[in-house]
Amino acid sequence: MSIAAKIAGFIESSSWIRKMFEEGARLKSIHGKDNVYDFSLGNPCIDPPREFKRYLKSIVENEVPGVHAYMPNTGYPHVRKAVAEFITREQGVDPGEDGVIMTCGAAGGLNIILKAILDPGDEIITPAPYFVEYGFYADNHGGTLVPVKTKEDFNLDIDAIDRAIGEKTKAVLINSPNNPTGQVYLEKSLTMLGDLLREKSRKTGNTIYLLSDEPYRKITYDGIGVPSVLKCYNNSFIATSYSKDLSVPGERIGYVAVCPEAEDRNMLIQALALANRILGFVNAPALMQRVIGGLQGVHVDVSEYARKRDLLCNGLSDFGYHFVRPAGAFYLFPQSPTADEVVFVQALQEERILAVPGSGFGTPGYFRLSYCVEDRTISDALPGFERVFKKFT
Repeated sequence: MSIAAKIAGFIESSSWIRKMFEEGARLKSIHGKDNVYDFSLGNPCIDPPREFKRYLKSIVENEVPGVHAYMPNTGYPHVRKAVAEFITREQGVDPGEDGVIMTCGAAGGLNIILKAILDPGDEIITPAPYFVEYGFYADNHGGTLVPVKTKEDFNLDIDAIDRAIGEKTKAVLINSPNNPTGQVYLEKSLTMLGDLLREKSRKTGNTIYLLSDEPYRKITYDGIGVPSVLKCYNNSFIATSYSKDLSVPGERIGYVAVCPEAEDRNMLIQALALANRILGFVNAPALMQRVIGGLQGVHVDVSEYARKRDLLCNGLSDFGYHFVRPAGAFYLFPQSPTADEVVFVQALQEERILAVPGSGFGTPGYFRLSYCVEDRTISDALPGFERVFKKFT
């Protein structure tokens, strides 16, 4: 075999999702793009805010010497300062300029954190459902992902996390607002989680970190806010990006913030800077750093996603689908009316509707719909959702 056996295994384990995308391309070639209802990808459908485009243009036209040169691996100091000041205003915790590391998106952020803290064989606990790439990120750095079930409403089950913590536990990785459920974890639960990790760290003599993956922090509904993990636990990190709140996922820009009260904080920051370099990121994109440095607090009109959520939720609810109404992000995670959600997703494909099986997110029996699509895609797909549901009920 010409490729690594591990990668071959990864390809095989994700074969269903790959086949689904291939089937989507086939359907679009036959019926036309507008006649295929693609809810499979979390690709923002709202244009970036006007401020982004105006500021980008001004940055490009500002001919300052050295703008394309290397900068510190952690990013431009003035950008890190701007980010730290915004975090302070938003979350009431000041990570300091030195506690912010600019990264190639949230994925780059998570990978430099895991590179910095993991030894071979270490375990990372994550609540399920969870983002499909987490297992690969853990494996990248010699770790093992340990999924733990959430409650029926997809909120954290602290007792389940407690039972899962063992001698090899190095971190708990959470994602709120969550992909694929849209759930926002409660502040009470995060406080309890912080207390648990503090107690377990003390008993074992090993620091257990809390990692919060937050690319959807700005996309919440009904007045719901996202609690700060930096307030709930000292040995915590935030990894986030501007992909969703500015609708620029292709620009790969984000950051890591380290809690100001973290143990061995200076060493952690040095490790993150080194990981940024040796993983090949070197530094976050210079142009995008300069742009987001002047756009702190700017985001897309979230009411557009709220309207799409309501359009999809109201329609599916009328047909009898069961789901937890999303508090944030732009995903819906309904329960499949048949135990084998892959069969149900395949039936949806017969109606030219593309969805993702819940088994890809560690939770069989459900399926994910991404509603960051045109309103027409949702309204035109609803009759197909109804017909397929009736086949299985």
